[in-house]
Amino acid sequence: MSLSELLLFSRRDLIRSGVLAVVLAAACLWLSFRFLEPIPPRRIVLASGPEGSLYHQQAESYKALLAREGVTLEERMTAGAGENYRLLLDPDSGVDMAFVQGGIAKFPEADSLVMIASLYYEPLWIFVRRGEEVDALHQLVGKRIATDTPAGAVPSLEMRMLEASGVTPATAKIMHVTLHDAQAALKSREVDAVVVVGGVRAPAIWSALHDAALMPVSLAQADAYPQRYQFLTRRTLHAGAIEFVPLLPPRDVALASTEAMLAARSDVHPAIVNLLLELVRDDHDDQGYFEAPNEFPNVEQVDLKVSPDAIRHRRFGRNLLYHHTPFWVATVLERVIIIVLPLLAVMVPLTRFLPEMLRWRVRSRIYRWYGELMLLERDVQSREGDLPIQRWLSDLDRIQRGVERVGAPPSFASEVYTLREHIDLVRRTVLTRSATST
Repeated sequence: MSLSELLLFSRRDLIRSGVLAVVLAAACLWLSFRFLEPIPPRRIVLASGPEGSLYHQQAESYKALLAREGVTLEERMTAGAGENYRLLLDPDSGVDMAFVQGGIAKFPEADSLVMIASLYYEPLWIFVRRGEEVDALHQLVGKRIATDTPAGAVPSLEMRMLEASGVTPATAKIMHVTLHDAQAALKSREVDAVVVVGGVRAPAIWSALHDAALMPVSLAQADAYPQRYQFLTRRTLHAGAIEFVPLLPPRDVALASTEAMLAARSDVHPAIVNLLLELVRDDHDDQGYFEAPNEFPNVEQVDLKVSPDAIRHRRFGRNLLYHHTPFWVATVLERVIIIVLPLLAVMVPLTRFLPEMLRWRVRSRIYRWYGELMLLERDVQSREGDLPIQRWLSDLDRIQRGVERVGAPPSFASEVYTLREHIDLVRRTVLTRSATST
């Protein structure tokens, strides 16, 4: 139907059709915006770790990667995973994401957090002076123990594991010092053991592994820990894995290990999750000595629930928009598609439906006037006695006015012409009966 023909319909029909189209478009837009995610943030605050830590190094790497995509990463250096966990729980902390460790979360308080990905293994290390016979945590009862966990309410995996083995501030002397100071204190016999959780390449752990005066403890119960704690796995640092000359470590070291995680609050933007998983993939392909190729980043649950967006990304990969266009261009195009496609899905069929609806309304009116005319004609032909001539003529005038207001386009010309001819025929019949009755 051409525009010129469409304009021949009555103004009332055109207005009603226009209102219907606007209502449908508005409903479509409302639904689109209801399911439309907000624009991804251009600034992210990441809680990392102390100066020189592996977490700090990773934050610096993330900062450079995200800058290429127009996202500013602000690093907030902290005392470590325990403080990071507390900052994520606090909605007023200003922290959006953080590096945390499996095993420090408590539930249900951690139900508001999600894991974007696990990044690498972080074993529980126990360092003692070379030659000392220690193969279990419970043997540290009564000892002087150094850990880098800050004293106070900040949770830590090393304290949890010590307490599980009966090593508490009541049964041992636990000192909270930096790992650098702890290593020196162990060598000078100020402490008897250093307990720390971290990756092999964490500077303090790497230094301790290379220190000829120290040795890592191989846990006799390393296989039992995963059966007790779902967030732990057994890892083995094989003899010579660090160096062959001199042989480091000199023997296999059995370890209980958790995993480092990149975590956020559950309302983290899906586009940021996808972007991070794409950008940091190569950063965590070879972080230590325990990971299989392409094992990390991983979305298998450690203890925090996994972000649904991370699971979708792992299963289906990056969508085509983000794969072929820059990040911010893709986010704009995605929003346009979410808005435009539903509109097209409604408006394209509507452009075909509305003309048909207008035709139907015109046809229904013609049929309605035809129906009234037929009843009137039957009454005119069959009425006996006093004839209501004036009422008949008044009804014919009303029907004729209604036909004139139909606003039919040329395609209905024959129907309208026939109806008018029929009105004239009935009018002549009425006048004839009026003349004969007098």
